[in-house]
Formats: sequence, C-alpha cells, structure tokens
Amino acid sequence: MSLEIKVPTVGESITEVTLAQWLKQDGDYVEMDENIAELESDKATFELPAEKAGILRIIAQEGDTLEIGAVVCTIEDGDAPAGDKKADTPAARAATSAPAAQASEASENPDSYAAGTASPAAAKILREKGIDPSTIKGTGKDGRITKEDAEKAQAKPAAPKAESKPAAASTPAPVVAGARDERREKMSSLRKTIAKRLVSVKNETAMLTTFNEVNMQPIMDLRAKYKDMFKEKHGVGLGFMSFFTKAVTTALKEWPAVNARIEENEIVYSDFADISIAVSAPKGLVVPVIRNAESMSLYQIEKEVINLATKARDSKLTIEEMTGGTFTITNGGVFGSMMSTPIINAPQSAILGMHNIVQRPIAENGQVVIRPMMYIALSYDHRVIDGRESVSFLVRVKQLLEDPARLLLEV
Repeated sequence: MSLEIKVPTVGESITEVTLAQWLKQDGDYVEMDENIAELESDKATFELPAEKAGILRIIAQEGDTLEIGAVVCTIEDGDAPAGDKKADTPAARAATSAPAAQASEASENPDSYAAGTASPAAAKILREKGIDPSTIKGTGKDGRITKEDAEKAQAKPAAPKAESKPAAASTPAPVVAGARDERREKMSSLRKTIAKRLVSVKNETAMLTTFNEVNMQPIMDLRAKYKDMFKEKHGVGLGFMSFFTKAVTTALKEWPAVNARIEENEIVYSDFADISIAVSAPKGLVVPVIRNAESMSLYQIEKEVINLATKARDSKLTIEEMTGGTFTITNGGVFGSMMSTPIINAPQSAILGMHNIVQRPIAENGQVVIRPMMYIALSYDHRVIDGRESVSFLVRVKQLLEDPARLLLEV
C-alpha cells in the first residue's frame, strides 16, 4: 500500500511552492520523518519529511510549481535494503529493469545513446535550446541525461546551404570575438514574489523620497571608546544598526504617521515599532522583523540583528519571523552604495535607506573640516505621510545620530 505525500499548508497567504531540490532519489528507502525534499515558498525554504518508512516514488520534478495539497511523491511499503543492496521489492525491480535495458541498448549503439532518456528537467532545457536529446551523451546513471548535461549542451551548427551565387558575391558574416553563451534559469517563487511586490508598490503608492546627510563622527568616537567593554559585557559587537534602530524608534513616537499603514479606507496607527531589517540572503532579499524594538536596548537590538541575519544566511527564517513589520531599514552601504531611493516594503508606508560612509569636507563652526559622512534616504507613501512629517522625521533621526547621548537620555 502506498501513501501520497502532499504539499503541506505553510501559511495563510501562501498558495503555491516550488520544488527546489530532492534530498533522496527515486527508489530509495526512506525512514519515517526523514527529510526527502526542499520546498521553496515566496517567503522561506522548508523541508518535506517522509510520513512513513518505505520506498520513495517521485512524482513532481525539481523546479515544478505546486499548489498547496498537490501530490509530491508516494511512499510504498518496503523494507530497508541489506548493506548497499537496494530494497528487493517488485516495484524496485521494475524501476531498475528499464534503465538496465536502456544501458544495454546504448552499449550496442553508442550514437543513439540518450534518445528518450533525459530527465524531465533536462528535456525541458533541451527543448528550449532546440537540441535533439539523441545527440547528447548523458553522464547520469545508465546514461541518463541530467539537468547539468542539458545546461552544458550546445546546439551543433547547421550545415551551410548551397549558394546559387558565386562565393565572392556573398556578404561575409561579421566575426564576433569572445564567447557569447547564455543560460536560462526559472525564476524562484521568492524572486517572482519580490518582483510582483515591487512593481505593485511602484504602481499603487504615491512614493516620494527625501534625503539628508549624517555626520557619523560622534557615533564612531563612541564606538571606539566603548566597543571593547560593550563586547566583553554583552557578548556582541556595537554596530551602527542598533544606533539607527534606536533613532528610528524614537522618531516614530514623535511622528506616528511614518509608522502607519493603509488598510482599505482606514489608516492604521501602531503604538509599537516592529522594525524590518533588509538582509541579503543566498536566495534573495528577505526582511525579518525585530519585534517591539522601541523597548529594546542597544545590546538587545544587536543580538537580535545577528540572530536574524544568521538565520537568513542559513535559510532558517520562519514565516512568522518575516511577517508584519511597521517600518523598514535597509543598508545598501555594506555593498558600497552612496545614494539610492529604496522602495517601500508594503503595506508599510516608509523605509529608511542607509549608505556608505565617506570622508568628505564639510563646514563646521566656520571651518572646512573632513568628516565621515553618510547620506540617508527616506522613501514614503505620500497618501499617508505629508512632506512636513517626512522631512521632520528624517531631521530628527539625523539629530539623534549626530548626538547619540540623546538616545540614552531620551531628549
């Protein structure tokens, strides 16, 4: 008796997932609760466990988009193999007989090696490239054409047609130096969702950006003076993100519209500050949330930033950790950005962009001095936030960062 393994429900707003990777092969024996595949939603990657022990029969292929409740595979009754031998079941013998026959046929006629033996993913790539599978020699088991074989395959140039005109009369094709290879990759669910949301924000909000600059010297001096004691006491380094988060939460109390959002015909004001921190993860940009950041100290913020960033890099963030948020901070400065106009993280109404720190000449007390300066940008939804509120909010953030003692004294 076989058991169907279906795509589980992973969140109210998630209707489909992408099969990112099989962790086991078709015909493998799997234990109950053993992870057999990785599924990728528009918010996170999670593993699919086996719901019983037995022989795995794969139905969906890597790269397939599956709706919630769709059948991914089945698990048939069967015992664990002895040693390195495969499970000796009728299904297992049937599964191995076809590849063996194909291998035998291929050994007799190597030139017709891979006709009809491409995996579904490989066959799709070869169709897109216009390549006949029979011209490819597979490197997989029993000569099977793998996805990697298909990606590396190059179409053979067509034989030149006979010219009725003399060769001297034809125009020679232009010679292009260098390789001109291309490759195609299916958009992941995460990338498709990011694209859809960003276009939606641009089209559905009255987005505007205001800029200012911050003299980072006071914060850098404070960090240089106390960083060793701070790390010794709290076990984390004293970074810039905690200062910016603290400055933002203080300014949000004074300008609550910046912390608001539109829901249908109402504006919702939050008396708490859940700060979303944009993090670059291996599979794309994710935005985990620091809950109630307004009540946290500098070291608590630093610990939470490290915790969320580590989970993002390891693809371990949960949907709950990326849901919600009332305001977003993004730091393009770590990549060298000098200035940008960040896009609002809907349904929020504002986002603060940090940028790189550059030594620049400025006027200070009537003298030209060199100071470490950072441009900051606030993109906001003009439907909720007026110009006075947006500019005043950014000026307040600048004031708090250039005099960090205000953050501790709350003045």
